[in-house]
Amino acid sequence: MIEALLDQVIGIAIHGFESVGVFIIVLSGIQGFVNYLRRDPKVRLHLAQGMAMGLEFKLGSEILRTVVVRELSEVVLVAAIIAVRAALTFLIHWEIKTEEEAHNSHTSKIP
Repeated sequence: MIEALLDQVIGIAIHGFESVGVFIIVLSGIQGFVNYLRRDPKVRLHLAQGMAMGLEFKLGSEILRTVVVRELSEVVLVAAIIAVRAALTFLIHWEIKTEEEAHNSHTSKIP
């Protein structure tokens, strides 16, 4: 009985994290498009930050998914998804750092 309740709670949490992640990514994309049209110099930085935040929520849902896996094939699949999402998150954070450094060096040269 407790196991069934735990499966339901984890299932709801997984769907919640997934939904929040998708919402953040979609909202960031729309905001990025609007900022691009406005020629905002920080458009790439803001878009990358939004994508990173959305991926963090989606990564959290995959970590929760490891709690309810039953077979080795599911473990391998979830591990592969976690690895890909972690790599994407790492690359986006690297892009954010690069964009921040470029923006800071550009603004420090302006008298």
